[in-house]
Amino acid sequence: MKEAIKKIVPTSFFQHIYRSLKNDGKARAAVVLPDNFLFADGDGEKIREDLMNKCNLHTVLRLPTGIFYAQGVKTNVLFFTRGKTDSDNTKEVWFYDLRTNMPSFGKTNPLKEEHFADFEKAYNAKDRFAVDDERCHRFTREEIAAKGNSLDLGLIKDDSILDYNDLPDPVESAKSVVAGLKEAEGLIEEVAKELKNL
Repeated sequence: MKEAIKKIVPTSFFQHIYRSLKNDGKARAAVVLPDNFLFADGDGEKIREDLMNKCNLHTVLRLPTGIFYAQGVKTNVLFFTRGKTDSDNTKEVWFYDLRTNMPSFGKTNPLKEEHFADFEKAYNAKDRFAVDDERCHRFTREEIAAKGNSLDLGLIKDDSILDYNDLPDPVESAKSVVAGLKEAEGLIEEVAKELKNL
């Protein structure tokens, strides 16, 4: 029961935030939410869809792990502006990954204003398409809808995780090892012959 309440309260509070904004196309907000909001099924998907209809969800900032909650909890900042109507306000969402390949933040290494410098440049750019930053990605509303309205997007390749697609073909690797072993065997036999002749 407690777990169900924990899930309901943040999402209903979040709904209250965006629904209470004046629908004049100018009222805006930024809200910090845990990762599970971005991909939760059922009511979570309905809330994301409602948000993207009523508001222009223009930016999602993927924050480093553990800076707002307990260590290991992943959070995001959603930036949105309430539309003048209650439908079709989000056309595209820009994601900025401030999480992947970042140092660990905590008491000894606090997150500082300068860590947001590149995000601020991308966020404030007159033309975000001109932003040359691997951390910045755009997804259309159609692409998001095709993924079940999931907002769990925009993370870049994690250099610390082995990508199995980048590994060489195992058959070719095995052939190369066998060829190397045969060559080594030939060299050992030659050395053995020379030692006999001494």
